[in-house]
Amino acid sequence: MKKTQVKNSLLLLLTATIWGVAFVAQSVGMDHVGPFTFNAVRSVIGGLVLIPCIFFLTHRKAVPKEPVSPQRQVEQTGTLILGGVCCGILLALASSFQQMGIQYTTVGRAGFITACYIVIVPLLGHFFLKKKCGASIWIAVALALVGLYLLCITDGFSIGKGDLLVMVCSLLFSLHILVIDYFSPKVDGVKMSCIQFFVCGFLCAIPAIFTEHIVFADILAAWAPILYAGVMSCGVAYTLQIIGQKDMNPTVASLILSLESCISVLAGWVILHQKLSARELSGCVLMFAAIILAQLPSKKKN
Repeated sequence: MKKTQVKNSLLLLLTATIWGVAFVAQSVGMDHVGPFTFNAVRSVIGGLVLIPCIFFLTHRKAVPKEPVSPQRQVEQTGTLILGGVCCGILLALASSFQQMGIQYTTVGRAGFITACYIVIVPLLGHFFLKKKCGASIWIAVALALVGLYLLCITDGFSIGKGDLLVMVCSLLFSLHILVIDYFSPKVDGVKMSCIQFFVCGFLCAIPAIFTEHIVFADILAAWAPILYAGVMSCGVAYTLQIIGQKDMNPTVASLILSLESCISVLAGWVILHQKLSARELSGCVLMFAAIILAQLPSKKKN
């Protein structure tokens, strides 16, 4: 495996860790505010956090050897804005369905149903984007799917309202991953991430205004989970995802990111004292095995 891919894999693993813990913050935060309000505020915070980062990185960036023509600059800016808007729309939809679903299911269950994108991403990539995957990747996906079953379906194969909402979220996050895979090699990842958060925050604020009773005191009461979700889950993690996905097979990236599910179950166990059975632990082990298998070098290039 190339050094770049190792670095990107570690960035995606860090992303998964932050997101896994964020499920706890999302669950606790909704004790005080509605799902759309929570997402709107956290997204705006995520965008604001990235503004000084953009100025700092732009200032440190070396002057290009060949000057870029005005026409090329316009094209690059247009691609950046288009990528940010597309990612922002999908993020707003996905995070809203996820946030609503968490109200009706457990943190761990929501985390693992969300991770079903590990199956959806390769299927969409294979049939629509011609992203071919080797046999080891498909075996890893199958292992991870069994792990998801052991972790999610602990009381028989039943699907509740919250589970259905989170399943829709999983499909939308799959599209989000593939859109990032398309735009990330072409644009500045931090700038695109910043744009997507402001778009997401704006879109989530609309239903929040019309369907939820927004009280500033309630937002202040949820300051800790909102701040974590805004700064770490949005500002840091989603930016690391965009940077880490460069030159990575989207299926491998989705498998690494799916570790957020294991971490969400563990975080729910440690922080919220939600019990973890031997069956669920077995599911975690299978998920980790799938990630390791996906990272093994293969003869074919990604």
